[in-house]
Amino acid sequence: MDAALRGILFAALGYGIISCADAAVKYALPQVGVAGVMMWRGAVGGLAILAMAGGRSIWPKNIRLVATRSCVHAVVAIIWYFCWARGVGLADSYAVAALAPIFMTLIAIPMLGERVGWRRGLACVVGFSGALVMLQPGGALWRWEAPLLILAVVGMALSRSWTRLLARTDNAATISFWLMLAHLPLGLVMLPFFPPPVSLLPMDPPALLALLGFGCANAVAHMLFARAFALAPVGAIAPLEYSVLPFGVLLGWLIFAEIPGVTTIYGAAIIIAAGFYSMHRERVRARERRHGIAA
Repeated sequence: MDAALRGILFAALGYGIISCADAAVKYALPQVGVAGVMMWRGAVGGLAILAMAGGRSIWPKNIRLVATRSCVHAVVAIIWYFCWARGVGLADSYAVAALAPIFMTLIAIPMLGERVGWRRGLACVVGFSGALVMLQPGGALWRWEAPLLILAVVGMALSRSWTRLLARTDNAATISFWLMLAHLPLGLVMLPFFPPPVSLLPMDPPALLALLGFGCANAVAHMLFARAFALAPVGAIAPLEYSVLPFGVLLGWLIFAEIPGVTTIYGAAIIIAAGFYSMHRERVRARERRHGIAA
Protein backbone atom coordinates (compact mmCIF):
# COMPACT_ATOMS: atom_id res chain seq x y z
CA MET A 1 0.00 0.00 0.00
CA ASP A 2 1.19 3.53 -0.78
CA ALA A 3 2.83 5.14 2.26
CA ALA A 4 0.52 8.18 2.12
CA LEU A 5 -2.56 5.96 2.16
CA ARG A 6 -1.22 4.00 5.12
CA GLY A 7 -0.66 7.29 6.89
CA ILE A 8 -4.26 8.30 6.17
CA LEU A 9 -5.53 5.01 7.64
CA PHE A 10 -3.43 5.49 10.81
CA ALA A 11 -4.75 9.03 11.18
CA ALA A 12 -8.37 7.97 10.61
CA LEU A 13 -8.08 5.38 13.38
CA GLY A 14 -6.46 7.97 15.63
CA TYR A 15 -9.28 10.46 15.12
CA GLY A 16 -11.87 7.81 15.94
CA ILE A 17 -10.06 6.96 19.18
CA ILE A 18 -9.54 10.60 20.17
CA SER A 19 -13.27 11.27 19.75
CA CYS A 20 -14.05 8.60 22.35
CA ALA A 21 -11.33 10.02 24.61
CA ASP A 22 -12.85 13.51 24.34
CA ALA A 23 -16.28 12.18 25.32
CA ALA A 24 -14.71 10.44 28.33
CA VAL A 25 -12.93 13.57 29.55
CA LYS A 26 -16.03 15.73 29.07
CA TYR A 27 -17.90 13.24 31.24
CA ALA A 28 -15.25 13.39 34.01
CA LEU A 29 -14.63 17.17 33.91
CA PRO A 30 -17.32 18.10 36.47
CA GLN A 31 -15.63 15.86 39.05
CA VAL A 32 -11.94 16.61 38.56
CA GLY A 33 -11.85 20.03 36.89
CA VAL A 34 -9.64 21.31 34.07
CA ALA A 35 -6.35 21.08 35.99
CA GLY A 36 -7.14 17.59 37.28
CA VAL A 37 -7.90 16.32 33.78
CA MET A 38 -4.58 17.73 32.55
CA MET A 39 -2.65 15.83 35.21
CA TRP A 40 -4.57 12.61 34.60
CA ARG A 41 -3.84 12.84 30.90
CA GLY A 42 -0.14 13.47 31.48
CA ALA A 43 0.33 10.69 34.03
CA VAL A 44 -1.79 7.91 32.51
CA GLY A 45 -0.93 8.77 28.92
CA GLY A 46 2.80 9.02 29.64
CA LEU A 47 2.86 5.63 31.39
CA ALA A 48 0.89 4.03 28.56
CA ILE A 49 3.36 5.31 25.97
CA LEU A 50 6.32 4.05 28.01
CA ALA A 51 4.67 0.62 28.03
CA MET A 52 4.11 0.71 24.26
CA ALA A 53 7.67 1.93 23.63
CA GLY A 54 8.96 -1.42 24.87
CA GLY A 55 12.28 -0.15 26.17
CA ARG A 56 13.14 2.00 23.15
CA SER A 57 14.80 5.35 23.82
CA ILE A 58 12.36 8.25 24.14
CA TRP A 59 14.99 10.99 24.50
CA PRO A 60 14.34 13.53 21.71
CA LYS A 61 16.87 14.47 19.07
CA ASN A 62 15.18 17.76 18.25
CA ILE A 63 14.75 18.85 21.87
CA ARG A 64 13.69 22.43 21.19
CA LEU A 65 10.91 21.54 18.75
CA VAL A 66 9.68 18.62 20.88
CA ALA A 67 9.44 20.92 23.90
CA THR A 68 7.74 23.74 21.97
CA ARG A 69 5.20 21.43 20.34
CA SER A 70 4.42 19.68 23.62
CA CYS A 71 3.79 22.94 25.47
CA VAL A 72 1.65 24.42 22.67
CA HIS A 73 -0.46 21.26 22.53
CA ALA A 74 -0.91 21.27 26.30
CA VAL A 75 -2.12 24.89 26.21
CA VAL A 76 -4.54 23.91 23.43
CA ALA A 77 -5.85 21.14 25.69
CA ILE A 78 -6.47 23.61 28.52
CA ILE A 79 -8.62 25.76 26.21
CA TRP A 80 -10.64 22.76 24.98
CA TYR A 81 -11.28 21.50 28.50
CA PHE A 82 -12.19 24.97 29.76
CA CYS A 83 -14.72 25.43 26.95
CA TRP A 84 -16.26 22.00 27.57
CA ALA A 85 -16.51 22.81 31.28
CA ARG A 86 -18.31 26.02 30.26
CA GLY A 87 -20.94 23.95 28.46
CA VAL A 88 -19.78 23.99 24.84
CA GLY A 89 -21.12 20.84 23.20
CA LEU A 90 -18.85 18.14 21.79
CA ALA A 91 -20.20 18.46 18.25
CA ASP A 92 -20.14 22.26 18.40
CA SER A 93 -16.49 22.29 19.46
CA TYR A 94 -15.63 19.83 16.70
CA ALA A 95 -17.35 22.15 14.27
CA VAL A 96 -14.86 24.90 15.15
CA ALA A 97 -12.04 22.34 14.87
CA ALA A 98 -13.07 21.91 11.24
CA LEU A 99 -10.98 25.03 10.58
CA ALA A 100 -7.83 23.05 11.41
CA PRO A 101 -7.31 21.53 7.93
CA ILE A 102 -7.28 24.98 6.37
CA PHE A 103 -4.65 26.20 8.81
CA MET A 104 -2.67 22.95 8.48
CA THR A 105 -2.61 23.11 4.70
CA LEU A 106 -1.51 26.75 4.71
CA ILE A 107 1.15 26.19 7.38
CA ALA A 108 2.57 23.16 5.55
CA ILE A 109 3.44 25.23 2.47
CA PRO A 110 6.13 27.47 4.05
CA MET A 111 7.05 25.16 6.95
CA LEU A 112 7.33 21.82 5.14
CA GLY A 113 7.60 22.87 1.52
CA GLU A 114 4.58 20.76 0.57
CA ARG A 115 2.67 21.35 -2.63
CA VAL A 116 -1.10 21.58 -2.55
CA GLY A 117 -2.92 21.28 -5.86
CA TRP A 118 -5.66 23.68 -6.82
CA ARG A 119 -8.35 21.05 -6.35
CA ARG A 120 -7.41 20.34 -2.73
CA GLY A 121 -6.97 24.05 -2.16
CA LEU A 122 -10.50 24.62 -3.43
CA ALA A 123 -11.76 21.84 -1.15
CA CYS A 124 -10.26 23.69 1.83
CA VAL A 125 -12.01 26.90 0.77
CA VAL A 126 -15.33 25.07 0.54
CA GLY A 127 -14.70 23.56 3.97
CA PHE A 128 -14.02 27.02 5.36
CA SER A 129 -17.34 28.26 4.00
CA GLY A 130 -19.02 25.45 5.93
CA ALA A 131 -17.29 26.62 9.11
CA LEU A 132 -18.60 30.15 8.48
CA VAL A 133 -22.11 28.76 8.29
CA MET A 134 -21.59 27.27 11.75
CA LEU A 135 -20.16 30.46 13.23
CA GLN A 136 -22.81 32.83 11.89
CA PRO A 137 -24.50 35.26 14.34
CA GLY A 138 -27.52 33.74 16.02
CA GLY A 139 -26.28 30.18 15.53
CA ALA A 140 -25.46 27.64 18.24
CA LEU A 141 -21.79 28.63 18.09
CA TRP A 142 -22.37 32.37 18.43
CA ARG A 143 -20.90 32.59 21.95
CA TRP A 144 -17.83 34.19 23.52
CA GLU A 145 -15.95 30.88 23.84
CA ALA A 146 -15.82 30.49 20.03
CA PRO A 147 -12.79 32.82 19.57
CA LEU A 148 -10.94 30.85 22.25
CA LEU A 149 -11.65 27.65 20.35
CA ILE A 150 -10.43 29.22 17.11
CA LEU A 151 -7.19 30.19 18.86
CA ALA A 152 -6.88 26.60 20.08
CA VAL A 153 -7.43 25.31 16.54
CA VAL A 154 -4.55 27.47 15.26
CA GLY A 155 -2.33 25.93 17.96
CA MET A 156 -3.59 22.47 17.04
CA ALA A 157 -2.75 23.06 13.38
CA LEU A 158 0.77 24.14 14.34
CA SER A 159 1.16 21.04 16.49
CA ARG A 160 0.04 18.76 13.66
CA SER A 161 2.46 20.40 11.22
CA TRP A 162 5.34 20.17 13.70
CA THR A 163 4.56 16.46 14.04
CA ARG A 164 5.37 16.02 10.37
CA LEU A 165 8.62 17.93 10.87
CA LEU A 166 9.59 15.94 13.97
CA ALA A 167 8.92 12.63 12.21
CA ARG A 168 12.13 13.25 10.26
CA THR A 169 14.26 13.03 13.42
CA ASP A 170 12.28 11.37 16.23
CA ASN A 171 10.15 8.25 16.59
CA ALA A 172 6.44 8.14 17.43
CA ALA A 173 7.00 7.17 21.08
CA THR A 174 9.32 10.13 21.68
CA ILE A 175 6.99 12.64 20.05
CA SER A 176 3.95 11.35 21.96
CA PHE A 177 5.57 10.83 25.39
CA TRP A 178 6.86 14.37 25.81
CA LEU A 179 3.53 15.78 24.66
CA MET A 180 1.79 13.82 27.43
CA LEU A 181 4.41 14.75 30.00
CA ALA A 182 3.94 18.48 29.31
CA HIS A 183 0.39 18.21 30.66
CA LEU A 184 1.63 17.50 34.20
CA PRO A 185 3.46 20.78 35.00
CA LEU A 186 0.84 22.86 33.17
CA GLY A 187 -1.89 21.07 35.11
CA LEU A 188 -0.11 21.91 38.37
CA VAL A 189 0.21 25.57 37.33
CA MET A 190 -3.52 25.68 36.51
CA LEU A 191 -4.57 24.01 39.77
CA PRO A 192 -5.10 27.28 41.73
CA PHE A 193 -7.25 28.64 38.90
CA PHE A 194 -9.22 25.43 38.20
CA PRO A 195 -9.36 23.48 41.48
CA PRO A 196 -11.35 20.24 41.52
CA PRO A 197 -14.88 20.64 42.92
CA VAL A 198 -14.40 19.30 46.45
CA SER A 199 -18.12 18.77 46.90
CA LEU A 200 -18.03 16.01 44.29
CA LEU A 201 -15.10 14.08 45.78
CA PRO A 202 -14.39 11.22 46.13
CA MET A 203 -14.67 10.37 42.45
CA ASP A 204 -17.31 7.86 41.42
CA PRO A 205 -16.16 4.64 39.65
CA PRO A 206 -17.54 5.55 36.19
CA ALA A 207 -15.60 8.83 36.19
CA LEU A 208 -12.44 7.04 37.32
CA LEU A 209 -12.80 4.50 34.51
CA ALA A 210 -13.45 7.33 32.06
CA LEU A 211 -10.20 9.06 33.09
CA LEU A 212 -8.16 5.86 32.82
CA GLY A 213 -9.62 5.16 29.39
CA PHE A 214 -9.10 8.78 28.40
CA GLY A 215 -5.38 8.67 29.26
CA CYS A 216 -4.75 5.35 27.48
CA ALA A 217 -6.79 6.35 24.43
CA ASN A 218 -4.85 9.60 24.11
CA ALA A 219 -1.58 7.68 24.22
CA VAL A 220 -2.64 5.31 21.45
CA ALA A 221 -4.14 8.09 19.31
CA HIS A 222 -1.04 10.29 19.48
CA MET A 223 1.21 7.36 18.65
CA LEU A 224 -0.97 6.79 15.56
CA PHE A 225 -0.84 10.48 14.66
CA ALA A 226 2.95 10.58 14.94
CA ARG A 227 3.23 7.53 12.68
CA ALA A 228 0.65 8.92 10.24
CA PHE A 229 2.45 12.25 9.78
CA ALA A 230 5.70 10.37 9.18
CA LEU A 231 4.08 8.58 6.24
CA ALA A 232 1.74 11.11 4.66
CA PRO A 233 1.93 14.84 3.91
CA VAL A 234 -0.05 17.24 6.07
CA GLY A 235 -2.30 18.20 3.16
CA ALA A 236 -3.42 14.58 2.79
CA ILE A 237 -4.20 14.04 6.48
CA ALA A 238 -5.72 17.46 7.20
CA PRO A 239 -9.20 16.66 5.79
CA LEU A 240 -9.54 13.80 8.28
CA GLU A 241 -10.07 16.45 10.95
CA TYR A 242 -13.60 16.53 9.54
CA SER A 243 -14.18 12.88 10.40
CA VAL A 244 -14.61 13.65 14.11
CA LEU A 245 -17.80 15.62 13.43
CA PRO A 246 -20.09 12.57 13.07
CA PHE A 247 -18.48 11.05 16.18
CA GLY A 248 -19.05 14.28 18.09
CA VAL A 249 -22.71 14.44 17.10
CA LEU A 250 -23.34 10.80 18.00
CA LEU A 251 -21.41 10.77 21.29
CA GLY A 252 -22.76 14.16 22.34
CA TRP A 253 -26.32 12.96 21.78
CA LEU A 254 -25.88 9.55 23.43
CA ILE A 255 -23.91 10.65 26.51
CA PHE A 256 -24.81 14.30 27.12
CA ALA A 257 -28.17 14.64 25.32
CA GLU A 258 -26.64 17.41 23.19
CA ILE A 259 -28.36 18.20 19.91
CA PRO A 260 -26.35 20.42 17.54
CA GLY A 261 -28.03 23.44 16.03
CA VAL A 262 -29.30 23.59 12.48
CA THR A 263 -26.40 25.83 11.43
CA THR A 264 -23.92 23.29 12.82
CA ILE A 265 -25.56 20.48 10.83
CA TYR A 266 -25.62 22.46 7.57
CA GLY A 267 -22.03 23.59 7.99
CA ALA A 268 -20.91 20.07 8.86
CA ALA A 269 -22.49 18.70 5.68
CA ILE A 270 -20.48 21.17 3.59
CA ILE A 271 -17.24 20.43 5.44
CA ILE A 272 -17.58 16.64 5.26
CA ALA A 273 -18.30 16.78 1.52
CA ALA A 274 -15.18 18.90 0.99
CA GLY A 275 -13.14 16.47 3.11
CA PHE A 276 -14.27 13.43 1.14
CA TYR A 277 -13.37 15.13 -2.13
CA SER A 278 -9.92 16.03 -0.83
CA MET A 279 -9.30 12.41 0.22
CA HIS A 280 -10.42 11.29 -3.25
CA ARG A 281 -7.82 13.60 -4.79
CA GLU A 282 -5.10 12.10 -2.58
CA ARG A 283 -6.05 8.62 -3.81
CA VAL A 284 -5.80 9.85 -7.41
CA ARG A 285 -2.37 11.36 -6.72
CA ALA A 286 -1.19 8.13 -5.07
CA ARG A 287 -2.31 6.11 -8.09
CA GLU A 288 -0.50 8.50 -10.41
CA ARG A 289 2.70 8.18 -8.37
CA ARG A 290 2.53 4.40 -8.57
CA HIS A 291 2.22 4.61 -12.34
CA GLY A 292 5.02 7.15 -12.66
CA ILE A 293 2.76 10.01 -13.73
CA ALA A 294 3.61 13.49 -12.51
CA ALA A 295 1.01 14.83 -10.08
